[in-house]
Amino acid sequence: MVSSEYERRIAARFATFDQDGNGYIDREDFYGAAKALLAEFGVAARSDKGQALYGGAEGFWQGMAGIADRDGDQRITREEFVGGAVKRLRDNPDRFAEIARPFLHASLDVVDTDGDGAATVEEAARVLKCLGVPEDVAGAAAATLDADGDGKVGEAEVVSAFARYFTVPE
Repeated sequence: MVSSEYERRIAARFATFDQDGNGYIDREDFYGAAKALLAEFGVAARSDKGQALYGGAEGFWQGMAGIADRDGDQRITREEFVGGAVKRLRDNPDRFAEIARPFLHASLDVVDTDGDGAATVEEAARVLKCLGVPEDVAGAAAATLDADGDGKVGEAEVVSAFARYFTVPE
């Protein structure tokens, strides 16, 4: 795959992070995602799960800013995102996964209503929808996250899929 095609795909994924649609990614986008997830699943922000989710969002933001915010203005433009993804993440998807892991772990904890350490495929689809993924796409994407076909989506499945989606050309 040519680099420009890869860059176009990564640029399209920029919108996933730009939760408020203002043209850049900042801390508020990560907090907005956490807030939406807590509201969707009826979890209080001041609860242990809510605080862990906000802590994961902050860590994820700090990691992304460290990778992509070249001018240090606490905002990641589309160009910075593409440059950061292409130059740093593609060559090291494990690093990206580790940056995202605390947020993804806390997200799973929020949606894990039965306490078994995993989300159902339906819960995973709800997460994707509340983060802005269209309903028809969210259901299909959540189903593919269930790699072993047990009806559950665990942390290992989510983290590896997340890293692949943002760092590996499809």
